[in-house]
Amino acid sequence: MPQRLTPLSPDGSELTIEALRQIAPSCITEVKDPQSGAIRQVVDFDVLRTLLGDRSVEAGTEMYSFIWPGKQAARREAATPITDTLRPVLEESVDWDSTENLYIEGDNLSVLKLLQRSYVGKVKMIYIDPPYNTGNDFIYNDDYTIDRDTWARQSGERDEEGNQYRKNPDTNGRFHSDWCSMIYSRLLLSRSLLTDDGVIFISIDDNEVYNLRKICDEVFGASNFVAQMVWERAFAPKNDAKYVSNSHDYVLMYAKQIANFKIGRLPRTAEANARYSNPDNDPRGVWQSDNLSVKTYTPENDYVITTPSGRRVEPPAGRCWRLSSKAFEERLRQNRIWFGSDGNGVPRIKRFLSELRFEGMVPTSILFHKEVGHSQAATQALNKLMEGGYFDGPKPLGLLRRLLTMANLAPDSIVLDFFSGSATTAHAVMQLNAEDGGHRKFICVQLAEETPEGSEARKAGYKTIPDIAKERIRRAAVAIRNDLENEKVRAQAKFAKVAMGEDVDKDPELWSNLYDDVERSQAQERLDSIDKRKESLDTGFRVFRLDSSNFIDVKRTPAELGQGELDLMLDNVKTDRSGLDLLYGAMLSWGLSLSLPQEVTVVDGCEIYNVDEGELVAYFAKAIPTTVIEAIADMQPKRVLLRDSSFASDKEKINTFELLKQHLNWDDKEVLDKVRVV
Repeated sequence: MPQRLTPLSPDGSELTIEALRQIAPSCITEVKDPQSGAIRQVVDFDVLRTLLGDRSVEAGTEMYSFIWPGKQAARREAATPITDTLRPVLEESVDWDSTENLYIEGDNLSVLKLLQRSYVGKVKMIYIDPPYNTGNDFIYNDDYTIDRDTWARQSGERDEEGNQYRKNPDTNGRFHSDWCSMIYSRLLLSRSLLTDDGVIFISIDDNEVYNLRKICDEVFGASNFVAQMVWERAFAPKNDAKYVSNSHDYVLMYAKQIANFKIGRLPRTAEANARYSNPDNDPRGVWQSDNLSVKTYTPENDYVITTPSGRRVEPPAGRCWRLSSKAFEERLRQNRIWFGSDGNGVPRIKRFLSELRFEGMVPTSILFHKEVGHSQAATQALNKLMEGGYFDGPKPLGLLRRLLTMANLAPDSIVLDFFSGSATTAHAVMQLNAEDGGHRKFICVQLAEETPEGSEARKAGYKTIPDIAKERIRRAAVAIRNDLENEKVRAQAKFAKVAMGEDVDKDPELWSNLYDDVERSQAQERLDSIDKRKESLDTGFRVFRLDSSNFIDVKRTPAELGQGELDLMLDNVKTDRSGLDLLYGAMLSWGLSLSLPQEVTVVDGCEIYNVDEGELVAYFAKAIPTTVIEAIADMQPKRVLLRDSSFASDKEKINTFELLKQHLNWDDKEVLDKVRVV
């Protein structure tokens, strides 16, 4: 008989055992659970110690480590499975049927647990801007020394919606410990989501940067540290500072496996290009002169050069020319040697910008605000977009764009931000796709933190931070599409002039690589590129909201239930849950992406859900007629999910599975592997 689909998120130990299996399979064995009798996979520590040899250490031995009160509890919490689920919110989504972007509301620790099966090893880049622990900002209430509900009742530190966040004043005896526990458990879960060549960026300031470095060294490995970048956050110093005007924040950068990571290089800047000019009107374009002499001495390259003015020039003492005399004469005939504007200078070789072999500029560890923006400009830009000041301290779009470049994303990479705030990450991903035609996807996670009573945001109708963020994404989408349309209008005007052979001034923003004699085909390619980018651009997002399990609590025994409750337990699905709730909960349990396309087929008035053309076919109605079973089989499913209460009896259930076997030509094992009930 097919098994029930588990409503639990993955146990952290499962992921650890799987990782051990990849590198040390001989230490994995099986035992029988003494209570359930089920066979479980476990680690044989004697075998593991043998494999490690003298590289293992016994408990109690002095060793280098970073310890704080609550660390072990935070580690256990990260590994503890949960029964929560993510419920789709179609009415707040944009382009639900076609988008691959996700916006998730809820406690990010729980969300990270729920994403483990579906997104393990799939996220190319993570960016987070967590609370800095200044004593005034909120942190998640992750005190695991007692039961969560008990703690919340005793401390009164849970809000009206049940969210676990609170202020962490510096008078708290666990000021640093609480923050470390909060970030530690989340980073432990985030690492498994990264691809082998993935990278994480974390914004932080002086309050916790030293602790965060130690935590990241443990979670990601000190050898995978890439950089601690300094972001010039402030546009101008604060003259009222008591001691020193703090003008910077940090961005920590760690790779999942640094041997697999390749840094994304930066495009040439206008400042770098400005060093190139064309004083002799060379038809090959702008150039820069370079020293013709070298330190490595070669006798055959030590000769005299005569300038156009007749002056004889020898290499500097101890040096020679980089070119042989024959190669020099060839470059001279090609007008690649420069003797100065008067023809009397020391010879130099011309390097043309158009011929430059350039893979990009290496990023630096200092992020200057003139290149990536500063906090004041970020606030002004967001206020303009939102037509009001509703969010404090957003990160500048330019900063996220720089990090996206450094992450060396593929055109279809996934970018995760689980402290997403005002959704700058989502904005930056959409804009990058608009510029280069990529299909990168974002996953944003944000706690439904309420906006303050009486604030401008609350007055404007934004009750929570996600309300602001979702509207920011919608408005950013409109602005990005408008920019593309404006680019097309200008390109069409340019195309018309080029087609008519008119001599027009170049628009450096759009046509820096096109000259007045550009061919019609080049202009047409530009127009086609804009149309393709507009057509492929994904500016939608599916909204999901963290909630309790879709299923009624069945921890109590029948003896503890009244007759009315027993009747309710015949169907274990909560009465307020829809078929879509069950479908997406099942997708998380089965490890399917939440962005997969999904459609509904109606057969005899019954709805059948088909995810990604048969990856998962699900049916949740109260009865299951034969025509529905046949329709499910016609969809050639790889997985089938049915509602247990759809069957009037075990006999009917067995008959249904036999029909599936016949229509799909499955054997008993395939049915057990591919069919689940809820």
